[in-house]
Amino acid sequence: MTPNTATSAPSAPSRRSFLASTAVAAAAVAGGMPLLAACGGSDSGSGGGTSAGKSAKKLLPAYVATNVVTPDIAAKNGSAVGFTSKLDIAGLKTSVPKKLGKGGKVSIMSPFWGSPPKSDNAYYKAMNDLIGVDVEWQNQDGNTYDQKLGAVLASSDIPDVVVIPGWNMGGKIPSAIIGKFADLGPYLSGDAIKQYPNLAAIPTDAWQRSLFGGKLRGLPQPSPYVTGIVPLYRKDIFDKEGYQVPTSADEFMALCKEITNAKAKRWACLDMKWTAFQSFGVLSGSEKPLGWNLVDGKLVYRIETQEYLEALEWTRKLFAAGYVHPDAKLGKSAATDPGPKFAAGEFLIYAQNISQWWSRTAEQATQNPDYKIWGMDIFGHDGGSPTLWAEQPAGIFAFVSKKASESVIRDVLAVANVTAAPYGTKEYMLTNYGVEGTHYTVKNGVPTKTDQGNNEVINAYVMVASPTATIAHPDFPEVAKAQVEWQQRMGAFTKKSSFYGMQITEPSRYTNLSNDFEQLEDDIVRGRKKISDMQQAVSDWKSKGGDKLRDWYKKLLDENGPAAS
Repeated sequence: MTPNTATSAPSAPSRRSFLASTAVAAAAVAGGMPLLAACGGSDSGSGGGTSAGKSAKKLLPAYVATNVVTPDIAAKNGSAVGFTSKLDIAGLKTSVPKKLGKGGKVSIMSPFWGSPPKSDNAYYKAMNDLIGVDVEWQNQDGNTYDQKLGAVLASSDIPDVVVIPGWNMGGKIPSAIIGKFADLGPYLSGDAIKQYPNLAAIPTDAWQRSLFGGKLRGLPQPSPYVTGIVPLYRKDIFDKEGYQVPTSADEFMALCKEITNAKAKRWACLDMKWTAFQSFGVLSGSEKPLGWNLVDGKLVYRIETQEYLEALEWTRKLFAAGYVHPDAKLGKSAATDPGPKFAAGEFLIYAQNISQWWSRTAEQATQNPDYKIWGMDIFGHDGGSPTLWAEQPAGIFAFVSKKASESVIRDVLAVANVTAAPYGTKEYMLTNYGVEGTHYTVKNGVPTKTDQGNNEVINAYVMVASPTATIAHPDFPEVAKAQVEWQQRMGAFTKKSSFYGMQITEPSRYTNLSNDFEQLEDDIVRGRKKISDMQQAVSDWKSKGGDKLRDWYKKLLDENGPAAS
């Protein structure tokens, strides 16, 4: 997915906030080619189940790598592909040589952040003409999408296509996916997908995440499986002051002490809980089922581990020592939008989505030329190599109504085959930037959106399907290179849990079992609760269903086998 720029999420954000920071596009910064990213969700249904295992393999589309464009940096260790050269408009390739759409109408409901453009705008017209399909957008407020989604799926009037992000897959939504949306297998499984070459180039892992209820139902947005959460820091100030990037938890604590001077209105960091989880090797966060893993023959959930408690205690010490910006403790300004106070040097480190590496750079490029944001490598807490855990390889999906005719399904796939075009193609540029001269201009190989582009080319076609995860910033190629190389370094330390890539339906009786842990984590690191409160909560979790849920997951593993490493 390609936002025009990333918006901010809280400094102690929920997983949903991190996801939204890549999904949401505010058009404040024009130009540049941001990160394509998406993350996962979970299936549901009253009895539960999984779409993994041996039987799933025959449902998956054949993978046919694209040869239309060659990236400057190939994917490695679960990273995105990278492009570090200027954009050559005259040299753009064609990945869809003929219209696959048959001129029909397709209605699409999707989350939208910002003000939707008029339905007859120039961007929609150009896309529809290229595809050969008349797409009618039913854009809904992304901030309240849960409510709208539930109401629509509970009705008999469902649009032809509904986009559902993983973070909106709570409650009854996953079972509705199974009941209300079409099996795309006859059109995409095996060699059938070769009719749609750009879809065939989507990695197999992303398609596996698109299996719901034993059928291939989703059109995915692939993402790197390397963690997308980076400890970002002010490299310009580090260089000026002689600060060294830490290589252990103790070094980080000592650095924070050196940086912090409350009287001078400078603190070291915001809430570093997510970095702590990474540093201490805590199993991946709240994206079910990634918090589970088989350890020495026993199935363990992340909250049961010693590493989890150690990460919380370390983060608590940062707060207790006064190294964390006071706004983060109170949930105010810097915690809501870290950009301005980070730019002002009020704090020098914060953990956020990798997309902010570029967006913060672009924001400050003209007004603060010395400003340089960079990403720290994640350190093992003891100074050794970190143990990181893979994220899900896809998690925002477009689904086609079960009532859709074959002609409508074919038109939807024609749309997706265009929106999944790789970077460096005419289709990619139109999908992500609109019409040259109308929605963007190009100067010295850098595309920059016009006001019309910022108003029209947002949150629409990019929500249907995406190419393999890509990082390309023609305005700041050094950032693109650094982002991909960071992913590749961290990918070398990344393991896949027993449930990696699986789309799992937990039994409905366990749906809300873990809901309160994130708030308790935040209370503990801020000193409002104690580690012993977490230990008690874990004990309660086990007795209220956690142990039974463990048995349920163990049975899934016994029946389907663990994910391939």
